[in-house]
Amino acid sequence: QVQLVESGGGLVQPGGSLRLSCAASGSIFSINAMGWYRQAPGKQRELVAAITSGGSTNYADSVKGRFTISRDNAKNTVYLQMNSLKPEDTAVYYCNADLVRRWTPGALDAWGQGTLVTVSS
Repeated sequence: QVQLVESGGGLVQPGGSLRLSCAASGSIFSINAMGWYRQAPGKQRELVAAITSGGSTNYADSVKGRFTISRDNAKNTVYLQMNSLKPEDTAVYYCNADLVRRWTPGALDAWGQGTLVTVSS
């Protein structure tokens, strides 16, 4: 069994910062890409940022220059540093990992339970 557990969400004022963390645990053989998605009320889930095992990154245009994704492969953990937050960043943020489990063929697209980020004064 594999679990992705997010932390770091909360309420922040516009212009503020938050750092999200997501730790993957369980019977994991390897993790390929990891990423953060978000879903605002009434909207579809969208990709915020992604990072490969080699460190290549990809960002949504709306967060470029403000958010930074990073990962610690030894800890199976991905981070999202969010700066200059705006009210439109308010959403539930989900962690995602494309991974291979031990003793199980094929890849698994795993998701965390989500963490709420609210940007409001």
